[in-house]
Amino acid sequence: MTSVQAADLENTLYLDLKDGRVTIEMMPEVAPSHVARIKELARSGYYNGKLWHRVIDGFMAQTGSPRGDGMGGSTLPDLNAEFNDVSHKRGIVSMARTGNPNSANAQFFIMLADNTGLDGQYTVWGKVVDGMEHVDAIKKGDKYDNGSVADPDTIVSMTVAADAE
Repeated sequence: MTSVQAADLENTLYLDLKDGRVTIEMMPEVAPSHVARIKELARSGYYNGKLWHRVIDGFMAQTGSPRGDGMGGSTLPDLNAEFNDVSHKRGIVSMARTGNPNSANAQFFIMLADNTGLDGQYTVWGKVVDGMEHVDAIKKGDKYDNGSVADPDTIVSMTVAADAE
């Protein structure tokens, strides 16, 4: 039995990218509201086709902006922070926000490398358990322009595993 088969499918995401599938294990025990939001948005199809608008080599890849410009979120209300003790290591999935700690909504990022300086400032809600090589293959942005990506890659689809075929 593989780790994906043994996993809790209700708290597992399939993130399909141009190069293949990424499996994300969600962490409702440390960020229940954020996990519930991600599942709600994934089930509504919100993330399908979203751009990887900010990708900084050696740091992180960010997506979930409604217009692909790094601004805004879904039509749902912002979430209160659920900062936790999970460290921002390679493969960790965390919520993006504005300067207001309680402004996370739909945008998230996947860590391409360790950066513990983010710990306690952003809500970690998941971790990549398979397919990190596909995250690494996301087109990188201009390091001199805050990671802004010209002609960015997109999310093909994002599905809660329990809903997959």
